[in-house]
Amino acid sequence: MASPPVEVRRSARRKRMVSARREGERLVVFIPGWMSAEQERDWVAEMVRRVEASEARRRSPGRNNDEALMRRGLELSKRWLEGRARPSSIRWVPTMRTRWASCTPDDATIRISERLRDAPGWVVDYVLVHELAHLLSAAHDDVFWSWVRRYPRTERAIGYLEGLNAAAELGITGVDGDPATADEPDGAADADGEVGGFGGTGPGREPVRATGT
Repeated sequence: MASPPVEVRRSARRKRMVSARREGERLVVFIPGWMSAEQERDWVAEMVRRVEASEARRRSPGRNNDEALMRRGLELSKRWLEGRARPSSIRWVPTMRTRWASCTPDDATIRISERLRDAPGWVVDYVLVHELAHLLSAAHDDVFWSWVRRYPRTERAIGYLEGLNAAAELGITGVDGDPATADEPDGAADADGEVGGFGGTGPGREPVRATGT
């Protein structure tokens, strides 16, 4: 994977600390104003290395190919869905315009958008659990959500996807393309962390139930 475009921001108030964080496709590196050009160059290279290593650790075990994605789906079914969701195939597909993933219960096939290949592993896991749960309950009803919420990072993953959607203005409204309703506050959206400094989460309202078919 190619290294991201880098923007350097100097600050006279920043005395010693160097940090970096993602802003869209860019990596922004924050450095003290007194640093020389040589120090800046060295630190930018180091922060790119750290961020890429951090992102690599978070990526899904299934990101490499369809076979790995299928294996991950079966692992998640066994762990969170009592092994009852039995997909016939799970595969990566070219970017879908209005959804992150889709499931066809009739033939037990699941498709995951290529947009999610570089998402954190726990987000891809949520999307897989969401689609696997459709093999147990096709509708977004209480039974469906009772299965999905066995995955402990459901609310955080929903918040992450909402934030990703808002940032990219993709027009995606839910995992399956169904409109979601934010019924109650529950947790916080997970933001991209700042490596070497601090990142965090902000208050969010997660959709706890989806409507539509």
